[in-house]
Amino acid sequence: MTNLLAPLQSLQQGRWFKLICGASYQHLPAVRSLTLAYTLAGADCIDVAADPAVIAAAQAGLLAAKDLVRDAQERGFGFQGNLPLLMVSLNDGEDPHFRKAEFNSSNCPPDCPRPCEKICPAQAIVFNNIKDSFSGIVAQKCYGCGRCIPACPYDIIDTVSYISTPEAIASLARGNAPLIMPTGIDAIEIHTQVGRLAEFQRLWSALASGVDKLKVIAISCNDHEGLIDYLQAIYKIIAPRPQVVIWQTDGRSMSGDIGDGTTIAAIKLGQKVLAANLPGYVQLAGGTNSYTVPKLKAMGLLRSTEYRVPSTEWDFTAQDSGVRSENLGLRTQDSGLSTQHLVLGTHNYISGIAYGSYARVLLSPILEKLENQEVSQTSIKATGRLEEEPELLWQAVELAHSLVSQLKSQRYP
Repeated sequence: MTNLLAPLQSLQQGRWFKLICGASYQHLPAVRSLTLAYTLAGADCIDVAADPAVIAAAQAGLLAAKDLVRDAQERGFGFQGNLPLLMVSLNDGEDPHFRKAEFNSSNCPPDCPRPCEKICPAQAIVFNNIKDSFSGIVAQKCYGCGRCIPACPYDIIDTVSYISTPEAIASLARGNAPLIMPTGIDAIEIHTQVGRLAEFQRLWSALASGVDKLKVIAISCNDHEGLIDYLQAIYKIIAPRPQVVIWQTDGRSMSGDIGDGTTIAAIKLGQKVLAANLPGYVQLAGGTNSYTVPKLKAMGLLRSTEYRVPSTEWDFTAQDSGVRSENLGLRTQDSGLSTQHLVLGTHNYISGIAYGSYARVLLSPILEKLENQEVSQTSIKATGRLEEEPELLWQAVELAHSLVSQLKSQRYP
């Protein structure tokens, strides 16, 4: 069972690190390997597609990490065996995170320079694949970034979107499919947009029977003129049931691997939501990369005081937690909530960062080597596991740690 102390402590400290595997990313070997490497590197949350096979792949990565605690420590990594929370992403309407590109490769002219293949960060576009001579988009690898669409000189690439319907979620809640209700899923994230309050309400109602079993609810939204009013309306719908609420500010979706400047949109949106004093935690996403932590630090948006987990049951004060005192003081007799409901406070710092495309691309050379070892021109062997290739494993963990440690190793005065 997941030990929740370390992840929630990281959230309270402002050191929360979330790996986004991708709401529509279904490449199972990569999900397993990414989960394993970033868990050993110290991630607090692994966010995956709401697909039973993807969830199982992530859980397999978590189990593999449990067997490598001592090895990680011997190599100087701080992993103590506290597994990250496992989160699944849902949506209440059309969203670029929940789509896949598609095209008919037979429509591609033979002399096309194939800019789509070159620009795809997930290496999801292939021509004459070694395994099966397939040409086109490998659906499991595509996570919907959409960069191939404007790159195509013949305009033959389209996208297919999907929505987490209330009916499907209700079916899952009744136990007709192994997704959210069973143990092992600690959190959900709902992607929404301003103007979809009714759609959000329907999705939330469908989730009602399982919400109490979750440890974290995350709400992800892009910027909009009416964003703050919309988030306040959402909080009225979901309160007081979640123990922890995270507001994910999706600055520039799926862009962190493009360049340093993409992080500015995420930070600006984070500042906007922080200023609204919403109950809960603000976590950046959408354009996050290796530039994000240095920029936050320079702007004074990272937590700047030492924090110690109180000995009592989350009975912290404004002085030792950085939570604004005017938002504290509520107890069970005041609100019907227990002292464990951390959503009661607001914070004047960014509580965490979620990394998606940048974190995945960072490890892509290692994962590509692993895949190349599985497939050659003359033979194809069963999918290899990262832990069965120690050299590649610890290279991957080292790369993952280079990103995680930016946030985890901050020294406070």
